[in-house]
Amino acid sequence: MLDCLIGERKKSKKIYAQSCDVIASGVNSPVRGFANLSMDPLIVQSGYQDEIVDADGNRYLDYCQSWGALICGHCHPTIVEAAQMQVARGSTFGIATQIEQQLAAKICTHVQSMESLRFVSSGTEATMSAIRVARGFTKKEYIVKFTGNYHGHSDQLLVQAGSGVAELCSSASSAGLAPDAVRYTLCLPFNCIDSIKRLFRDPVMANNIAAVIVEPVAANMGVVAAMPAFLEQLRVETERVGSLLIFDEVISGFRVGLGGAQELYGVYPDLTCLGKIVGGGYPAAAFGARREIMDQLAPKGDVYQAGTLSGNPVAMAAALKTLELCEKEGFYKNLQEKTDLLTKPINAFIEEKGINACIAQCGSLFTLFFGTKRVRSFEDTKGLDLEMFKSYYHFMFSRGIYLSPSQFEANFVSSAHTEEHLLKTKDAILEFLTQNGISSVGEV
Repeated sequence: MLDCLIGERKKSKKIYAQSCDVIASGVNSPVRGFANLSMDPLIVQSGYQDEIVDADGNRYLDYCQSWGALICGHCHPTIVEAAQMQVARGSTFGIATQIEQQLAAKICTHVQSMESLRFVSSGTEATMSAIRVARGFTKKEYIVKFTGNYHGHSDQLLVQAGSGVAELCSSASSAGLAPDAVRYTLCLPFNCIDSIKRLFRDPVMANNIAAVIVEPVAANMGVVAAMPAFLEQLRVETERVGSLLIFDEVISGFRVGLGGAQELYGVYPDLTCLGKIVGGGYPAAAFGARREIMDQLAPKGDVYQAGTLSGNPVAMAAALKTLELCEKEGFYKNLQEKTDLLTKPINAFIEEKGINACIAQCGSLFTLFFGTKRVRSFEDTKGLDLEMFKSYYHFMFSRGIYLSPSQFEANFVSSAHTEEHLLKTKDAILEFLTQNGISSVGEV
């Protein structure tokens, strides 16, 4: 049996209580509040490689890795050095720099569908801006998204979204939205080919669709990869009616490979949104496309988009070094092998014991779902056993293993995760499945 490692968190609790006095709900992003886990949130003090340390000095193996941004782990020395050197030269200028061009060129080299891009400061900005460009280019109004796909918190996309939103509301996903905000947003079930065909065979609607936005590897309802035929049908239908296809690769970009999920599937969008890894651990994201689409942006075109910290040189320096590390021979093969070391024995155990659970994986992303044997859409998540997930989370946390704090989120393996730590995590999960009353399929 694995021993409990985490002691009392008195200092962390005190900091959280003090934060609640001056920060809305005590946190700067909802899922950080651990509200659905019935526990005080984690207060992090530091991180190194595959571990983080809380305010009380407790150590945790980290499988959140800043929601996938840290593909090389915490404080990789090469990335730290690059950021520190840039800070010494200046942390922000609000003006163009050479390092923006260098990073953009590297990204466009790897992401086949992108000839030109623009940097922004968050994934929300990237998706919001990509949609504006799509409307400007096509002169059409409607946007199509998919249930359970989360594209940030801009008004027009907060409809039946995933991520932390899934635990708040299942339809229009936030109070404070004007009715017209989602008037031109259509939401279809993820991985449902028939619904795509029906929409695009409607002559009135099909001629008014500016763009379809989709996560090719959804990671905000847990890890749910698109079926190849689903993405292929999207590509066929959008090309046929002159709509643009947008891949939200904020999470999957440079996570599942240098060319992103689009290279993995062999389906190439018109516009791509990137984030997480392309910030190198700093707040940065990007959106890009072929040149004629991106030329819609001001000052050359009529579509306006701007940001004081866009292309921040510290983020660009860190991101450039991160991508150089990702380019090293065997990087993604090694990452896959590390993740398989954790997930394959768990999957085999679930199948052998007939446990009503499943582990979903795409490259170095994974989610352990409780209460179902398969998740292909957000509709499949409605029968999940959230109480069992809560028990699981508490069990793992007490053993010094920090997972993304929601059943509806992905976990991430970094190049910094060690075999010893991966095996420890695997053993803890198997112990939970063995000893905590997980019923087999068909049992009452």
